Amino acid sequence: MTSLPSKNIWIRRQQCPCGDWKCYVSYEGDAEETSIASQLVKNDMVPSESMVAPYVGMVFKSDDDAFEYYGNFARKNGFSIRKERSRLSPQLGIYKRDFVCYRSGFAPAKKKPIGEHHRDRKSVRCGCDAKMYLSKEIVEGVSQWFVVQFSNVHNHELLEDDQVRLLPAYRKIHEADQERILLLSKAGFPIHRIVKVLELEKGIQGGHLPFLERDVRNFVQNRKKVVQENDALLTEKRENDTLELLEACKTTKETDEDFVYDFSVDENDKVENIAWSYGDSVHAYTMFGDVVYFDTSYRSITYGMLFGAWLGIDNHGRTIFFGCVLLQDETSRSFSWALQTFVRFMRGRCPQTILTDLDPGLIDAIRSELPNTKHVTSIWNIISKLPSWFSLLLGSRYAEFKSEFDVLYHVDTVDEFDLRWNQMLSMFGLGSDKHIALLFSFRASWALSYMRGYFLARMATTAYSKSVDSFLKGVFSAQTCLRSFFEQVGISANFQNHAHLAMQYMRIKTCIPIEDHARSILTPFAFNALQNELVMTMQYATSEMANGSYIVRHFKKMDGEYLVIWIPEDEQIHCSCKEFESSGILCRHALKILIVKNYFHLPDKYFLSRWRRESSPVIYEDNCTQNGEDEWFQEYHCLTETLFSESSITKERSDYVRIELTKELTRLLNEVRNLPEIDGVAMDLTLSPTC
Repeated sequence: MTSLPSKNIWIRRQQCPCGDWKCYVSYEGDAEETSIASQLVKNDMVPSESMVAPYVGMVFKSDDDAFEYYGNFARKNGFSIRKERSRLSPQLGIYKRDFVCYRSGFAPAKKKPIGEHHRDRKSVRCGCDAKMYLSKEIVEGVSQWFVVQFSNVHNHELLEDDQVRLLPAYRKIHEADQERILLLSKAGFPIHRIVKVLELEKGIQGGHLPFLERDVRNFVQNRKKVVQENDALLTEKRENDTLELLEACKTTKETDEDFVYDFSVDENDKVENIAWSYGDSVHAYTMFGDVVYFDTSYRSITYGMLFGAWLGIDNHGRTIFFGCVLLQDETSRSFSWALQTFVRFMRGRCPQTILTDLDPGLIDAIRSELPNTKHVTSIWNIISKLPSWFSLLLGSRYAEFKSEFDVLYHVDTVDEFDLRWNQMLSMFGLGSDKHIALLFSFRASWALSYMRGYFLARMATTAYSKSVDSFLKGVFSAQTCLRSFFEQVGISANFQNHAHLAMQYMRIKTCIPIEDHARSILTPFAFNALQNELVMTMQYATSEMANGSYIVRHFKKMDGEYLVIWIPEDEQIHCSCKEFESSGILCRHALKILIVKNYFHLPDKYFLSRWRRESSPVIYEDNCTQNGEDEWFQEYHCLTETLFSESSITKERSDYVRIELTKELTRLLNEVRNLPEIDGVAMDLTLSPTC
């Protein structure tokens, strides 16, 4: 059996926040971090006919490429291969390679020790002559490997797909699975139970893991034998690489005075935690540091260190980088140091709101270090854990539970949440479940009814979650040391904070003057959000109350209503949905009342500086082009209205216009499609982010 080579691999934290160290969280879509089982299954499904058999004269760039190709061919055809002989010359180095069937040759006879019990294990070798021999040649200064002999004649039966995967050459334990096996072994699980747990977690039928129970047993036994030696070597590597990282920080500080970093040491004067940030990040925080997402979802297998990234959102809706930290452990003490250091980097300014994963240790640190900051547990971090917690427990009812949980998350009031929570527990029999208890104990940080009014700057969305995930995947490309990781963080942060902004035309969708005024002030990201609310105002009705406030209802949903309070002397408006307090964008209910009050411009206070165009580091030009485009659209609409009005007088006119207009529009469309897509002239001089 083989295992994958050791690298500085970053994987998602798999320890469950419930506190039970035997409990494990897996994540959908992270095949690289869990197991290669799905990849092996996918390989098995590829028909062998789709792969060309090796032949004499076939060329490979290297002997490793040739071995990989022959190995894939062998797997598709029911056998495995091994390396046999190689020849060496002073001029070419290794210039010949022999790859043979795993049953090639014969096992040498062994003498049995006298007086000892000897296990007579039968050899699989039977003199099979299947083989592929290669020779290296230098062609125009480039080394190439040629197949000089090939035979696919076997003197034994070839295996079926469900049997060939059990050959030692194809049984691999992925690094993430190794971590899980060691954790379960440390917790006292017997080997057969470890295998069962892995099968259940991966949703794999019994006996279909890409390794056997005896492979797990051998792995655990071998790891125990070398653990002390490996720990000593790994500790030395960690110390050396950490010092190199610290030296890289010092060098960066010498060349960039705006770069900031700090570190802490343990009782043995060894570096344990390191944090750093960049001048551009600190500057961005002064404009967009009202809401911060502290991501702590990844840790290094090699170094055993947790990576934390402080991220935000700018006025164009882009994820921006504020700073990061490497922590030796996940205790409240380490998190407290990280938060203290971050606030110091940001010149003492604390965020209004901080979003994190569901982590009791981190939550305790936030309460201690950021007592005036609202804490929110990002809902996508909870949703990603639900399958691990409840899919096996609820079975076929899991989809129903997830739907009910989504409704529960969106309820309006605390009382309604508590009522429906108890109903959900009774419905699914979850009254004694530890994960349900964990969610309920922290409900004030994730349920919308409890968080209503917390400023989130539109960061608690699926779109922002995907943006963060994309950024982190860019950071966690394979590195071999902490210094190269430090360099990759710098590259990713610089790219993220200076992403290209492309031109985008912001089209008017309503005839409401508020919309046109807002377009000249807000970025496209913020304007699109406000525009959507304006469009939705048309579906709401208002009822004025005796005290001057209003009840706003959707024309189809009469059971849901919102209270809007209008204070004319201060030009203040408040809605019970608290959308403005949450996103900084006025809601459809408040906008409806302002329209009723004949407002043509929104009061200036309702254009937050964080969403304004002037908050961007980009210089904007005037709107002459956009005004010209509006005039063009108006002229177009006028012509079309006149045409249809004239053509509707008689059937002859109508038929003529229908035929001729179709022909002309088709011709015009074809000509436009033949024009260049980019000519250096944009329709508008407002900016919006591109992916």
